[in-house]
Amino acid sequence: MVEGQVEEVIFDHLHATAFQYTPLGRTILGPAQNIKTITKSHLQNYISTHYTAPRMVISAAGAVKHEDIVELVKKLFTKLSTDPTTASQLVAKEPAVFTGSEVRIIDDDVPLGQFAVAFNGASWTDPDSIALMVMQSMLGSWNKSSGSGKHSGQRVGINEIAESMMAFNTNYKDTGLFGVYAIAKPDCLDDLAYAIMYEMSKLSYRVSEADVTRARNQLVASNLCTAGQLKSSLLLHIDGTSPVAEDIGRQLLTYGRRIPFAELFARIDAVDASTIKRVANRFIFDRDIAIAAMGPIQGLPDYNWFRRRTYWLRY
Repeated sequence: MVEGQVEEVIFDHLHATAFQYTPLGRTILGPAQNIKTITKSHLQNYISTHYTAPRMVISAAGAVKHEDIVELVKKLFTKLSTDPTTASQLVAKEPAVFTGSEVRIIDDDVPLGQFAVAFNGASWTDPDSIALMVMQSMLGSWNKSSGSGKHSGQRVGINEIAESMMAFNTNYKDTGLFGVYAIAKPDCLDDLAYAIMYEMSKLSYRVSEADVTRARNQLVASNLCTAGQLKSSLLLHIDGTSPVAEDIGRQLLTYGRRIPFAELFARIDAVDASTIKRVANRFIFDRDIAIAAMGPIQGLPDYNWFRRRTYWLRY
């Protein structure tokens, strides 16, 4: 099923080339042959190895008492493995190392080319992770079939050089990926690549406060939230006891603590034009990139072309 979802396949290839020879470069499911040969003993061994007490968070929300939850946990969670190995230790043993590289799969039997270009990003706990979130919103997303279409103001929409594009910012334990995924007709790939690299590189040079304010206070397409709307989105996201419990667990596993909304909102509001330029200089300016492309992509510029456009020659 996953192999039929081209976007999933593109991001699998992107991770494989960006994090070569590291665990993060391997797909979650693995090759199809693995799925077909999985047995009950494989699943039991995996659970006993990785679902251990030191790597688990139990959270609850709603009309519950903390003491009752503690007693239930003591009663029901008695057979968990107590292997002391933590996720941090596993990451330290096999860290994710970013490699500037590319993978291209030419397929002329499909009508559209698609590619993802990414920079090494920030981990969950990196102080600049929030700024990258705002930068993702500044780059935005666009889809030809959306209601606004070419009138959205997006460069790719006005010039009709893409079918769709989407900025992404993925965080992991010790690293991340920041970039853009796009789909276009074969004869538009070079123009689209130029537009994408121009907008990303511009974050290191030319960012106005108005740009940042707009990115923080205006909702953009494809579920990418700007900082102002991000607050409402985050609140809506945890509207209910189950989402609240999930949010508690996620924050404890990624940050090691629960982050108050006031702190998160303050960090978002603290991002300004100078912050964007500093973070862009850290992650984008003259940095190696990873590229994954599939389809009729003969018109997509080569790797050195992309690498050259991670900076501008300005005096």
